[in-house]
Amino acid sequence: MNHEPNFRILLENIKPILGMRRLFLFSLFCTLALLGQSQTPRVLADKIIGIVGDKIVLRSDIVNYIDDMKRQGAEVPADAECFLLQKMMAEKALILQAEKDSLPVSEEEVDAELDQRIRYFIMQYGGKEAFEQMIGRTVYQVKEDFRKSIRDGRLSNAMRRSIVENVRITPTEVKQYFDRIPKDSLRFYETELVIGQIVMYPKAGRELEKFAQDELADYKRQIETGQKSFETMAKLYSEDPGSKQNGGRYEINKNEKQWDPDFKNAAFRLKDGQVSSVIKSKFGYHIIQMVSRNGDDAVIRHILRIPQITEEDVDLTRTKLDSIRSKLIAGTTSFGEAVEKYSEDESSKFTAGLIMGQAGSYVTIDELDKDLVRDLNKLKIGEYSPVLLFKDEREKAGLRIVNIRSKTEPHRENIRDDYNKIAQRALEEKKEKALTRWFETKLPTYYIMVDKDYQGCESIQKAFAKILAASEAQQ
Repeated sequence: MNHEPNFRILLENIKPILGMRRLFLFSLFCTLALLGQSQTPRVLADKIIGIVGDKIVLRSDIVNYIDDMKRQGAEVPADAECFLLQKMMAEKALILQAEKDSLPVSEEEVDAELDQRIRYFIMQYGGKEAFEQMIGRTVYQVKEDFRKSIRDGRLSNAMRRSIVENVRITPTEVKQYFDRIPKDSLRFYETELVIGQIVMYPKAGRELEKFAQDELADYKRQIETGQKSFETMAKLYSEDPGSKQNGGRYEINKNEKQWDPDFKNAAFRLKDGQVSSVIKSKFGYHIIQMVSRNGDDAVIRHILRIPQITEEDVDLTRTKLDSIRSKLIAGTTSFGEAVEKYSEDESSKFTAGLIMGQAGSYVTIDELDKDLVRDLNKLKIGEYSPVLLFKDEREKAGLRIVNIRSKTEPHRENIRDDYNKIAQRALEEKKEKALTRWFETKLPTYYIMVDKDYQGCESIQKAFAKILAASEAQQ
């Protein structure tokens, strides 16, 4: 048997390590939840089955992960334990070197990722109380349980970025990469477009804005005098489709950035049970009730009223956009400048107006809203559309100017039309080779131990045989 260490095999298994880590942490949460459901927790005779430097891999890490894969309906290959041990040891090496190099991972970053994961599970279980009851632990305890895993994951990510951050690709290397692809393996692409848009939303007149404010002030009066509950009023009158059916209820965190700042600040100024005055956000007007608060976490209810838009409001916005379109056609302003100065669409404002899809700035027809698909048929590449009326994902009426930057017909991959995509894959391959060289250099400098029950694994033999043999000879 050839026992030369095959670092390319190791690297191929390291490539999906970031995705595996996310699934592993998800599985840990699932395991914790399932143990919370069980009256008799699973007992596993544990032992160390792998060591890299001072980092260990436990057999329970492998077994629990595989059990969770099975529960999620995933197919588990026969050599799963060997494969996972190899991947986990590779990650330990990245973590070890990150610590040696003192790569920065702040507690704020760790806390932010912990909060994000906890919020996801709280939403899945229908609330903080339900989540804690299901797993039999408090949110604080869960955070502490997984703090090290989150920190280790961020360290391994930081180390990987450090290894490949200076890797670049040249046009010659891209051409060489493309020429190695068998012709019958070239990818097929559907029609792809690069589309820019400038969006503006009509604003309601003062009278209708005041009408919405007066409505909310009346709801507040009825709630505070006990005529109706906040929950009932929200179900009857709120125009927020995301919370209307559950009585306007949301669980929010003070550090979450997706909330409108004015809305969030008003909510966290309230005491438990208190109802706010009428406040304005980018969505409309609200009243908010603080249900309960625990530090930076809070449960609130709100009622949203959106002032009605009249035809006069729409026409006023259309006139503004027509003026912007004239400047674009005349060349007195650029599309990017117009986006930065006038566009009110948050998702495209910071991409120079480009609509982003799964492949970045390239979008397919099925990724576009139905209004836009209809309007594109009338538009040529490079043209600025007339002002178009549409509804966004919140069913809010808006107006926009659209510009098609480029459009490809369905085709087999070629280096002229698809250079950027090919170059990205070539760059990823070059980064993998850089990782291979890193492991070739670093792994022999670490103490490596693999439990005898796993030393016969083909993947372990290919990756670690020479190192293990050297360690045994030194002993």
